[in-house]
Amino acid sequence: MLPPLISYITFNRLGLTVKNLTTILESSDDFEMHIIDNNSTDGTWKYIQGLKDSRIMSRARIDVNFGQIYALNLNLVKRRPEQYFMTVDNDVYIETKDWISRFLKVFETFPEVGLLGVQRGQPYEDPLPSVIPKVKDNIFYLELDNSTPNIDQNYIPGCCMCLRPELLNEIGYWCEENCFGEIELSNRVNNYTSFKSGFVTNISIQMPQTMDCSTCQYNSQCTLNKYTETCFTNYNKLYKNDEFKKHYRWKLDETITDLKSGARPVYCASANDGTSTSTHVFNYEWAMENFNYYINNAN
Repeated sequence: MLPPLISYITFNRLGLTVKNLTTILESSDDFEMHIIDNNSTDGTWKYIQGLKDSRIMSRARIDVNFGQIYALNLNLVKRRPEQYFMTVDNDVYIETKDWISRFLKVFETFPEVGLLGVQRGQPYEDPLPSVIPKVKDNIFYLELDNSTPNIDQNYIPGCCMCLRPELLNEIGYWCEENCFGEIELSNRVNNYTSFKSGFVTNISIQMPQTMDCSTCQYNSQCTLNKYTETCFTNYNKLYKNDEFKKHYRWKLDETITDLKSGARPVYCASANDGTSTSTHVFNYEWAMENFNYYINNAN
């Protein structure tokens, strides 16, 4: 089997990236990593360029931040048809060393499972959505209960997730037309494919949102004026996901309506893949409006 592809998107918060990415690279599991820096202003790109690991297959800096979904799909284009695809946010500290093997073991044991994730770690205390325990050959996971109607609660967090290649070949890309990420993706998988999704319970993560500069592994090399500017002040000033979702919630609602009526297929195209947009439904106007929101507000 091909090593899974790990998509790692960075956007400022260099201190967290150094700590968390170092831990991933210490894993003995095999993988192919593709790193994209979304126009960070805190020295992240210089750090990424200096990383030495043969499993890092590509690293790129986007000079204009079009939003995380655009960057995610830019990495997804690189996936080979038979390859698992993993996403890890740069604020995720993975405590379980063989976490990749644990994901793949559930997929191997349960062929009906297409999407797996983990609960968000501290400081988040999200309650689990409605789930159904599943066990086979001493392998266990929690299946998302599709009967729960609230899509804002019934989803797999995108911070650390893995998707089966057969599922991706069916659903295509993350939806650039509404850019609601994990919520939209989970709804599409749960309700419009034959695949199941769920939580792996034996992978532990933490999600610290800040750190003191004195504890940062990159402190001696950091060029920021730590009294007036840190990698976290840069991030907080330019992070616009929550504002975007408030402004464009209607796009998600219309997407759901169209899926229910059959007006929209389960496959989502991407502006990063010209063949997909020419052969599938793609609302170019919506996607460009979303990208422009980030161009104008998150750079």
